[in-house]
Amino acid sequence: MAPVFRNRVTEMLGIDIPIVQAPMGWIARAQLASAVSNAGGLGIIETSSGELDNVKAEIAKMHDLTDKPFGVNIAQAFVRDPGIVDFVIDQCVKFVTTSAGNPMKYTSLLKDAGLTVFHVVPTLHGALKAIEAGVDGLVVEGGEGGGFKNPRDVALMVLLPLIRSKVDVPIIAAGGMVDGPTMAAALALGAEGVQMGTRMVSAAESPVHDNWKQAILDAAETDTVFLNRHTSPALRALRTNRSEALEHDTETNAMTALIGSTLDLYFGGDMEASLALSGQVAGRIDSVEPVADIISACAADCLQVLADLAERYPN
Repeated sequence: MAPVFRNRVTEMLGIDIPIVQAPMGWIARAQLASAVSNAGGLGIIETSSGELDNVKAEIAKMHDLTDKPFGVNIAQAFVRDPGIVDFVIDQCVKFVTTSAGNPMKYTSLLKDAGLTVFHVVPTLHGALKAIEAGVDGLVVEGGEGGGFKNPRDVALMVLLPLIRSKVDVPIIAAGGMVDGPTMAAALALGAEGVQMGTRMVSAAESPVHDNWKQAILDAAETDTVFLNRHTSPALRALRTNRSEALEHDTETNAMTALIGSTLDLYFGGDMEASLALSGQVAGRIDSVEPVADIISACAADCLQVLADLAERYPN
């Protein structure tokens, strides 16, 4: 029997387990996202690759691979197609996350079309702006997570309870989420769900090259670098010769390391060809597991942690 979670996130998204897969460019496509949805969580299809024709095909595959809910992300900084809102609406999804941009831009249009909208925020200021825009919920993203970041990063342990103390909407916590104890911690700090990125990159159904998965398994907790503090967006990536050379470079925009060579790393396995966007939690991952096992273990262990704490510290 699957673990039971009942809260605003599970109700709004129509899922059994409040675990959402991060919308990673080129990675968050049907193969991975359908596995997440079929396991009781919520798969998300990315748009940050900018390949909207391919994204549309991947969404069509999703409808074949799962009858469970799934969502789409609009990465505003990377997708400037003026038709992106109509594109998402036409895909017959009910949930969308918006990120890397102003929540005022698309929220009302998406909500008017009947979609549930969560906006990704890295600061309290961003959260309050999203609330003003009318979002249904927030993805609160700590600086320890992988991928694109605010140059002034804040750890989830600080950011999540701060934002929770100021807003009432449902929150999905992102950054460092990998297992039951981290999920339980996020719930204790005010979230009603979690988003997993790096853990899903390393999953069996992830389409990335085995070299990237092995690099995650081999990583220590100190084996990520935070790049582009001098500009935006900042990035967190695995430590390699290429990323380490950029770590303290205050003139080069690290985004240039992603241009034109990303797929050589993602699917060709050349770990120096680009930047392997990964969170600090790579240091806690030591095996490649099927998505269903990751989600079921995380959910069961989360509830067990909460039950153990309730028994240890009764009212």
